[in-house]
Order: sequence, then structure tokens, then C-alpha cells
Amino acid sequence: MIRTMPLRSQLFLLQLAIVLVIVAVAGSTAVAMQRLQIREQYQDRMVGVAQSVAQLPSVIEAFDEADPSATIQPIADLIRESTGVTYVVVTDAEGLRYSHPNPELIGEPVSTDPSVPLSGEIFVGTQTGTLGESWRVKVPVYADGDNTDGDIIGTASVGVLESALDADLYEDLPRLLAWLIVAALVGSAGAIWISRLVWRRIYRLEPEQIASLLETRDAMIHGISEGMVAVDAHHRIVLLNDEAKRLLDLDDDATGRPAAAVMEPALARLLTDPADTDETVLSGERVLLARTSDALVDGVRVGRVMILRDRTELYQLLTDLDGERDATQALRAQAHEFANRMHTISGLLELGRTEQAVDFISRSGHGGSLVSGSIAPGIEDPDAASLLMTKSTIAAEKGITLSIDDTSTLEADGTTDVVTILGILIDNALEAAADGGRGLVAVHLETTDDGVRITVSDDGPGVPPEDVAGIFSSGYSTKDGGRTGTRGFGLALVERIARRRSGHVVVDDAELGGAEFTVWLAPSLADVPRSTLQMP
Repeated sequence: MIRTMPLRSQLFLLQLAIVLVIVAVAGSTAVAMQRLQIREQYQDRMVGVAQSVAQLPSVIEAFDEADPSATIQPIADLIRESTGVTYVVVTDAEGLRYSHPNPELIGEPVSTDPSVPLSGEIFVGTQTGTLGESWRVKVPVYADGDNTDGDIIGTASVGVLESALDADLYEDLPRLLAWLIVAALVGSAGAIWISRLVWRRIYRLEPEQIASLLETRDAMIHGISEGMVAVDAHHRIVLLNDEAKRLLDLDDDATGRPAAAVMEPALARLLTDPADTDETVLSGERVLLARTSDALVDGVRVGRVMILRDRTELYQLLTDLDGERDATQALRAQAHEFANRMHTISGLLELGRTEQAVDFISRSGHGGSLVSGSIAPGIEDPDAASLLMTKSTIAAEKGITLSIDDTSTLEADGTTDVVTILGILIDNALEAAADGGRGLVAVHLETTDDGVRITVSDDGPGVPPEDVAGIFSSGYSTKDGGRTGTRGFGLALVERIARRRSGHVVVDDAELGGAEFTVWLAPSLADVPRSTLQMP
């Protein structure tokens, strides 16, 4: 197997290549700019020299002499030596030289085309003449000196050899190259430092190892049966595994958003609370056990982590157990009452009071049902009827009268929503009636084409006005002084079931003196999901 190059080496070589490319580009640019600057400086100098020569009165007057070169050649040599240019050549209108660094070429025609200056324009460019390739300037010489409207009697040409320009450039190159080498060395040292820094920051791991760790982490996080939610220091969701999405009914776009914007207030509160907590909360119609703790990196708090466990099935089992316990208590009470009656009848018979025994049996009636009387005939839902019978017996054991309106009607709708709501409201009413009331609880059910109306009232202390706004919040309980981790889910669940069934809940003062809860539910449809929780 071919071993790939370590990440640290790759980073160093990549950065070194970048540094070298930048240094090379910067050096080339600097050389080009220096070359251009040198040429511009020489151009300005040559233009000035050429125009000065063309406008010298002694040069212009020499054109009328029999031997112009005798006057112009010494002047041209003097100017050439004092200005540092390669040559100063003056010609007549025919292109014949009056001056030249090589005296033997005086009187000879120039080797390059003089038509541009003879037309009145200034020529600047590179041409190859008798002295070699040179950067030159050619200007016209006017008969009236600086009067450009006069006749052109000749030209003045000033030039510098290209080799001289290169020599000036090469003179500055060693210093420029020294700076470029220093820059390359500094860049290389920086590349080594950065590559080592990055390598240490990623815990000396190679990309393949990091990828493997991330794949393993994702598989573990999304594979565990508990929900996991992590937020950063600003309470934004940074991690949400599959189970948490299911339990909280969240989408993938929840990641990156504030927890308070997408989660239940009770859950969001736990993620912002600085203390580590274990608390039971309600999310939708699910009961969850939430455990929160700080996320620490090198001892520094960087966020919060919440572990969620679904306790809905456990609450369902506890609910079923409570129902069986209630039924058992009702049967025990009925058996106890039946035994007492049998003892009474047995005593009367032993005393020979047969007529009194028969009379006692007549007065006892059937005596074998769980409740004296029958549930309203309009209640056709067997689950609701069974619940009402059991709750009536439990109420009687507590000395509370649970009355069910004879006009109540309830059709079976194929869901357990009504049973769940009835159980919660009746339990709350029984508890309120036992708390300072006369022991009266009333229930009325009504089924119409618009849905189901459930009304439960009691003669207890009622709901304080300051608690009305909070009683339907998850975890809110008037019995435990507000927020608690073990109570306060019943009414919150009632409100959520009603909302799912396109209904609502209203609490008001009851005619009995306590509180009256009225729940409206829309008709049950085939596509309405069944309640995930029964918690009477």
C-alpha cells in the first residue's frame, strides 16, 4: 500500500509553492517596473536634451555656414558628455549628419528614417543604427528656433544604447534579489510554522483519521436510542440526532437555529439553565425525561447537551396500572359492602327474624353493580362508560358525589382522546373537591355534528386568576408552587389533544362554586393520528 504524504508536509509544500510563486511574480513585477522607470527617466532626459539642441541659436545659425559640422560637432560632443547620453546627432533636411560620436560618419546620410521629425512630430522609440540598438528621441529643428510655425531645416536625435539601459537595470538587481531571497526565506519559515500549528491543532491526526473519527461519531450519535441535542454558547442548536428529531418532531433545518425558536419552552429553558438537571417534560403529546449538562472543552463551557428518553410508554403502563388499581379498589369496596350485608342477613336469620331479613334484602336491591344506578344511556363509547363507572366508585370511596348528566351523549370515535381528557379532568376535579369543597363533581358529555363537548365541574377552591394563564403549560402545577418535574402535565396534555383535534379548552367558574373545564373536540377523522398518551 502506498503511503500518502503526511498532512504537515502537504501543507508546508503547498504554502512554500505559494510563497515562491508570489515572490517570483513580485520580483518580475518589480524588475519590469524598474525597467520602465529607467526608460522613462532616460526618455525625459533625451527629450529635454534634443529640444535644447534643436533650439540653440548657435546650432541654428550654423546651418547657414559653409561647414556647419565645424560648429555643431563640438557642441554636440559637449552636450553628450555632460548629459550621459550615447550620442547627439544633428542632421539637415536631407538627413545628412552635422554631428556624430564617430567623426568619420559626419556628412553621411543617417541610417534610420528621419521622416517623422521632418514632418514636425517627435519620435520616441527603439531603432538600430550605426552604434547598435538604441532608445532614441528625434525632434525637428526649426529655422526660427522655438517657433513651431517656421520651416524645418533639420533634425536633432539623442539616444542611449539598449545595452546601457540594461546595465543600469542590472546594477540594481542584486539588491532587489537580496530582498526577494529574504522574503522567500521568511515565507518558508512561516509555512513551516503554520503547518506545525495546524498539525498540532488537529491533534496530530491525518485527514483519513479525522474522517474516520467523524464517521464513527456520526454513526454512534445517530445510532443511539436516546435523543441528543447540543447547543452552543449562544443557545443555537449545533447537533441534533435522528432520535431527537423524532421525539421533538423537528426537521433538519432546525440545526443552526435558536433552541427557543424550534423547541418547547420547557425544553429550551433546560438548555439555557446553567445547572445540570434531570426533569420530566412534555413535548407534543410525548412525556420525555430530559437530562442536561454543560459541554466543556479544556475546562471551558462551550454549550449545553441534552439527553432525551421517551417515557410515553412507561406512562401508558402506569396509566393502565392505575386503571386496574382503581377497578380493584372498586371491587374490594363492593365485596366489603356485600360481606357486610351477608353478615346482617345471617344475623337476622339466626335471630329468627325472617321477615326482617327479607325486608333488608328487598331494600338492598340488586346491590351487585359497581355503582348504584346506571351510566347515562346516551354514552355509547364503552371505554368512556367503563372509566366513568370506575371513577364513580372511587369518588364514593372518598366521600365525593360524581354525578353524570343523564342527557349526556357520546359516540365511539375510534380514538382514546375522550377517555384521556375525561380521566385527567375528573382526577383533577376529585382532588379539588376533596380540598375544602362539599364533595361534588359533575360531568356532562355532548356529541353533535360539530364534534364533542366535554364539561367537568367541581365545588373545590377553583383556579386562582393568576394561575389561569399558566395551568395549560407543561410542568405547571398549582399544588407544587409552580414549576415542577413530577406534576403539571395533565392539563397541558388536554390542551394539546384539543389543539390537535382542531378544538380548544376553556376554564371558568362553575355553578357548584369551583372550576369548570370545557373541552371542544372536532369530529375524529381517519387521518387524525391516535393520541400517543393516555394519562387519566
